[in-house]
Amino acid sequence: MPTSWTCKPFADLTLTELYGALRLRSEIFVVEQTCPYLDLDGLDEPAFHLLGRTEAGELAAYTRLLPKGVSYSEYASIGRVVVAQAHRRSGLGQELMRESIVRCEQLFGTEPIKIGAQQYLERFYQGLGFAQCGEAYEEDDIPHIPMLRPASPF
Repeated sequence: MPTSWTCKPFADLTLTELYGALRLRSEIFVVEQTCPYLDLDGLDEPAFHLLGRTEAGELAAYTRLLPKGVSYSEYASIGRVVVAQAHRRSGLGQELMRESIVRCEQLFGTEPIKIGAQQYLERFYQGLGFAQCGEAYEEDDIPHIPMLRPASPF
């Protein structure tokens, strides 16, 4: 499990942090899921990047946090959710998403958060307060669903 979380805007990432994040995203989304697609979609620069590192300094988890008006006109968003294969089934995915929600609220206020979730992860995201908010769609030959988490009551 990560012992440290770092959240930075794109301009503050070191080259090593940026390389690590892009490598982890590529390992999961391109290689593991056998899905050739352009990961560098122009949304990294306006985003905040949440990196979860182990005590040994290994990047184990990552998300990209986007303010309202970037991915969705009315909602902040969490995207590029990845947990390194060696750290799965440990609860790290839930910890990553909880940390991402907290950071979104700190950065963007207690507003609803919208995600485009891979459909097979629907129950995982439901457990974190997200609910499907539209029709299923295909993205890069993978079924996805839009999901929305209402603003926190506090």
